[in-house]
Amino acid sequence: MSISAASNPTDKATAKKRVLVVDDNRDSAKTLAMLLKMTGYETLTAGDGASAIESTTNFKPEIILLDIGLPDMNGYDVCKKLREQPLDPRPKIVAVTGWGADHVQERSSDDGFDGHVAKPVDFKTLQGLIAE
Repeated sequence: MSISAASNPTDKATAKKRVLVVDDNRDSAKTLAMLLKMTGYETLTAGDGASAIESTTNFKPEIILLDIGLPDMNGYDVCKKLREQPLDPRPKIVAVTGWGADHVQERSSDDGFDGHVAKPVDFKTLQGLIAE
């Protein structure tokens, strides 16, 4: 990830949007959250599935960047549980994971994810996916 890839913090597409970054690698989650914050997003991090579900209820993110390989429940199960809830706003959920094989991407789509990005994350690509 490169800080120089960040866009203008006053960009209306990012202004005030809440993003929940879910990753059991705390450094990775904090770094991604920091980059997003620098580009105008309000961010929060969670390190496991249960925290992600609780944070979604309380923080009400518009976008969730969700790792699939979590310690307590996998990201597929977290996504399914979130999709079963009547969330308002209904968040865009993007898999951000080290698992990039075609069958993993197909499963993430089948399980309710709106997008899939393999690590290491290209920040500009991720920004474009979030903004869609």
